[in-house]
Amino acid sequence: MGDYEIGRFIYLAILLVAVGSWVFVQNRQSLGKTLQMFAVWGFIFLGVIASYGLWQDIRQTVRPQQNVAVDGGRVEVPRAPDGHYYLTLDVNGTPIEFLVDTGASQVVLNESDARRAGIDTGNLAYLGRAQTANGEVRTASVWIDEMSLGGITDTGVRVWVNKGALDQSLLGMGYLQRWSSIEIRNGALVLTR
Repeated sequence: MGDYEIGRFIYLAILLVAVGSWVFVQNRQSLGKTLQMFAVWGFIFLGVIASYGLWQDIRQTVRPQQNVAVDGGRVEVPRAPDGHYYLTLDVNGTPIEFLVDTGASQVVLNESDARRAGIDTGNLAYLGRAQTANGEVRTASVWIDEMSLGGITDTGVRVWVNKGALDQSLLGMGYLQRWSSIEIRNGALVLTR
């Protein structure tokens, strides 16, 4: 804490004591009622502060979770609270959550998701290299037998397994270009076959 902050704190403390003393003197006849009102306002203030501070956690339960609407050859997914779009696809029968990334040229699985999808990551040849925001990473190319999204199935999809640190698998243009139309409308990502 610097000198400026200490001075400001002392000023606010003196101001609080002055206002508190005035309120006490003015309301000494009905002190019990005054303390009760202070307690009510204090709890209201704490409730507002707690709601504001915990809003990110609260809105996950207050607002409905992200739902993917599948209608024939059309998939619509609302924007997530963090501003991104997420899709869960069945990769070789295993549900994998992807971050939709139109800036990625290929579908990229992190090693954990690749293992869950039945890919033996220990025997992959990580011969490829990719430039990411975190620098260069090693990648291995594999072919997926089957990728499904809401009843729409693609076979023989080429994906890349990332050897580096990747928290979320990426659904890049290697898969998205299989759709005839990709658009963002009213806060939702709409894919059409």
